[in-house]
Amino acid sequence: MPIDPSASVHLSAVVAPEAKIGPNTTIGPFSVIGPEVTLGPDVNVKSHAVITGWTEVGRGTEVFPFACIGEIPQDLKYSGEHTRLVVGQRNRIREGVTMNVGTHHGGGVTVVGDDCLFMTGAHVGHDVRVGNGVIMANQAALGGHCVIQDHAIIGGLAGIHQFVRIGRGAIIGALTMVRRDVIPYGFVQGPAGSLEGLNLVGLKRRGVKKPEIAALTKSYKKLESLDGPFRERIIAVKNGNCSCALFEHIANFVLGDSDRAFLTPNPSANASTDKG
Repeated sequence: MPIDPSASVHLSAVVAPEAKIGPNTTIGPFSVIGPEVTLGPDVNVKSHAVITGWTEVGRGTEVFPFACIGEIPQDLKYSGEHTRLVVGQRNRIREGVTMNVGTHHGGGVTVVGDDCLFMTGAHVGHDVRVGNGVIMANQAALGGHCVIQDHAIIGGLAGIHQFVRIGRGAIIGALTMVRRDVIPYGFVQGPAGSLEGLNLVGLKRRGVKKPEIAALTKSYKKLESLDGPFRERIIAVKNGNCSCALFEHIANFVLGDSDRAFLTPNPSANASTDKG
């Protein structure tokens, strides 16, 4: 059985003979590990957790009780295809979290980066791409095919519609439904999801220098003051002697490919379905 001799497996745990269990990994009582699961070094699976499917879990990740990792997608189009879930290093996956493998039509893999925190009851849907340092608070949910960039924060009970992208460093308030893409460093709240400014607190906490934050704020205010389709406004600010590296992240995000519309800084434009 491919279990490293230094791993610790509780006698009541059910571990498939084909599962790969890395060095110094711990599997707690009554947990279930499926045959196509690979647990890297120093993984800690606490009691009553299920890790199944074609699933890889990286070094140092903790999986708390009653989490269900690697089950089939909640998608009626899924027809049993052989798809994957890849979870990175040093993640904390708290009680009752669910993460699904991908689907054939969505690329075949769900990916979670490193150093993320998934609080109680959070859900990561099929074919989602989660970056590094992401925080999902209690009962937050990601629909299929979402992209969540590095250091984004999703508030408790927030719902992210399928195919939506959340830019790096953005924050989504609790109880918010997000149906459109959110620019990097954006601050979104309210039941219908309104872009209400920049996540300045998050930037400060991550050590971004004051001149960089000031330059981003200036560019954002100019963006807010302009009229016209959102993409055209982004291009106007980008071409208007803007030397702000953080705004470059916003511009690249907006000018890239998307299947959704954008939440925009102009409150009157949020009612529009124009993708810009």
